[in-house]
Amino acid sequence: MALLATRTSKNSADWTDRELLKFVLRSDARGWAELVRRFRPLIYRCITKVTLKYSPSLGSADLDEIYADVMMQLVRDDMHKLRIYNPARGTKLGSWIGMISVNAAYDFLRGAGRRPLLDKVDGNLDPHEECDRTPLDLLIEKERWGHLNELLSDFTDKDRHFVELYYQRGMEADEIAAEMQISLKTVYSKKHKIRAHLVRCLQGLAGDSPIADLAAAAAA
Repeated sequence: MALLATRTSKNSADWTDRELLKFVLRSDARGWAELVRRFRPLIYRCITKVTLKYSPSLGSADLDEIYADVMMQLVRDDMHKLRIYNPARGTKLGSWIGMISVNAAYDFLRGAGRRPLLDKVDGNLDPHEECDRTPLDLLIEKERWGHLNELLSDFTDKDRHFVELYYQRGMEADEIAAEMQISLKTVYSKKHKIRAHLVRCLQGLAGDSPIADLAAAAAA
């Protein structure tokens, strides 16, 4: 992709996120340089937050590979992931790029076989947010999602990916449609089908079991 230089009298470091995005989407060289300068440390922090927890032995080459994948995701398909960012929802550009970075790290670890599908629940991660849950809370949550993994064992890879995006990462329907390259109608259809399947799986379980609690919450 050719980057076109655009003249502006304002220092790029003083651009708002909205102004920065405008220049980036024009393939402006200064815009891309500023995006890298502004968000490269954040991207690496998000990547490291995931990899240190699930695979602390990863080397710098692996981290660089994930970073490169994040940058490729930002430019792929005519910068689709940047174009679907909507500041009107109240999400900062840094948080959006941070979410993409976290997802890329998860995908890398899953592809390397280092992480179960649903061994944690972050929702939409704010890269600057501190976790205030106790170790006991985390242990109980991990156990419950481990039970849910058992229920998902006969799902297709595509349906497991959908469950991860919708229930674990808390992505909106339009974001899932863009991520999986399916229609919004298919997103809602899959949600209904998966919810019904989980309910059927629960029919023989005790009402106070960890699986019943979690799947009932997921199906709500």
